[in-house]
Amino acid sequence: MADSNETAFLEGRKMHSWICDLMPMRRSLSGPGVRETLTYLKALLPDLQIHEVASGVQAFDWVVPDEWTLRDAYVADESGTRVIDLSRHGLHIMGYSEPVDSWMDLDELQKHLYSLPEQPDAIPYVTSYYKKRWGFCLTQRQRDGLRPGRYHAVVDADLQPGVLNYADLVLPGRETNEILLSTYICHPEMANNELSGPALATALAHWLSTRDRRFTYRLVFAPETIGSIIYLSQHMNHLKRRTQAGFVLTCVGDERTYSFMPSRKGETLADRAALHVLRNYANKHRVHSFLERGSDERQYCSPLVDLPVVSIMRSKYGTYPEYHTSLDNLSLVTPAGLQGGFDMMRRCLEVLEGNHRYRATVPCEPQLGKRGLYPTLSTVGSADKVRSLTNLLAYADGEMDLIELAERTNTDALSCIETALTLCEHGLLEIVS
Repeated sequence: MADSNETAFLEGRKMHSWICDLMPMRRSLSGPGVRETLTYLKALLPDLQIHEVASGVQAFDWVVPDEWTLRDAYVADESGTRVIDLSRHGLHIMGYSEPVDSWMDLDELQKHLYSLPEQPDAIPYVTSYYKKRWGFCLTQRQRDGLRPGRYHAVVDADLQPGVLNYADLVLPGRETNEILLSTYICHPEMANNELSGPALATALAHWLSTRDRRFTYRLVFAPETIGSIIYLSQHMNHLKRRTQAGFVLTCVGDERTYSFMPSRKGETLADRAALHVLRNYANKHRVHSFLERGSDERQYCSPLVDLPVVSIMRSKYGTYPEYHTSLDNLSLVTPAGLQGGFDMMRRCLEVLEGNHRYRATVPCEPQLGKRGLYPTLSTVGSADKVRSLTNLLAYADGEMDLIELAERTNTDALSCIETALTLCEHGLLEIVS
């Protein structure tokens, strides 16, 4: 028998190892780092399809930006010592910085520097995707240590027409109706806000591939915001017809309290399944308002799209101190935290897979004893043993789905699925199509 420590956090450990491999890759909206990331994921998911869209292509109100290829970036003092160096951390360069090779004094350099006085040991994550500029990010302690003098600022990069890459994977099920799992691949060297999502999507794809699937699953790996907008511009009609529930996968790797981001109206099947799972399996969780949205649910839930998309997170983006800084690192994201994120999402998908409407097949209470479902000797407490069966039968009117049946009978939906299957096997329940 295997030691429990050997099997604990099995999925979490695999996910953490993938994050360790992906961490050094220089991701942005576009460029070699995105392609390197997608190539790595394709090795884990051979059926993953990698796509490209040319710069300048219109996607609704947006235009695909130029491609950014970064080779090196640094600031050196007069002695040639690099006081800011991309090779030390990927966040040292402002994302999408235009090329520069210039000497300047400290006062001029300061106009291009970004730091966080309130977090003196953190490098901030700063980008300028849609306006040309250049800049460097550093800790406040580094910035305070800069001395007056001349500095050489170098950004060795290309910013010119090219392509933006994204990928998707479709796992067919018995039904053509779909569950959407979307995550993003555009943040450099951040573990929770960036890499926990793609790692979770990959782990869920592996798990789903071993199952007899009721639904078809669509997994999307794309740069945040512009990527989901591009994807919707190409697939919106299909998604609106087929998507039964969807989840944006992000910020699932730390060990803090679970968080929930609802859909725009908060009444979809995805909302109901996620909240039911959190109420039954999370010791505590925080429900946020859609007014606090900040990831790709902004696109999927926008009024003219209106997909049933939500998020289950650990620490919600924008709320934890390490967010969008170099402190969002491999020590913040743990195998235990990732395992928790995986388990919550796995339960949500299991609930959705079993979420039929059930109807009793006989009037009045059926005789359970002759079917071996009820004790033949009536004693104090004997009825308690079959309360879950009789409660489910009492509410199985063909109108309520399984989630509502579970809520009505004060049980969790996964247990309710097992009870329903037992009753179906004995011909006492039927699925209403």
